[in-house]
Amino acid sequence: MTKYHATIQSVGELAGEFIAEGILVFFATTAPEELQETALVHDCTDKPAAPVVPGDRVRLDHHAYRVLAVGTVANANLENLGHLVLKFNGLTEPEMEGDVTLAALPVPDLGPGSTLTIESR
Repeated sequence: MTKYHATIQSVGELAGEFIAEGILVFFATTAPEELQETALVHDCTDKPAAPVVPGDRVRLDHHAYRVLAVGTVANANLENLGHLVLKFNGLTEPEMEGDVTLAALPVPDLGPGSTLTIESR
């Protein structure tokens, strides 16, 4: 089941600093401009169909990653703000309350038109 799907509209000019650290920050197109500068800005027309949980799959274009951990506010951030923080650090406990952690793998190259999909396990 698809829990969430969005298309990247733009990439903020400071997003590369996070990407270099293995972090993808997403914000909806409705976020303030200063937040969009650091993020992959995506359309956010639909709310998540269900919460993200460990074991779910995140698809970024044709790349798939298993969710290892979900911070306590990550789902509320996604639902209310279209905000998602994906960390490619391999941790099974999130460092911060808004984190969704994935395997420690290279971050894919994303841009306008790229897709983010979260699927149930």
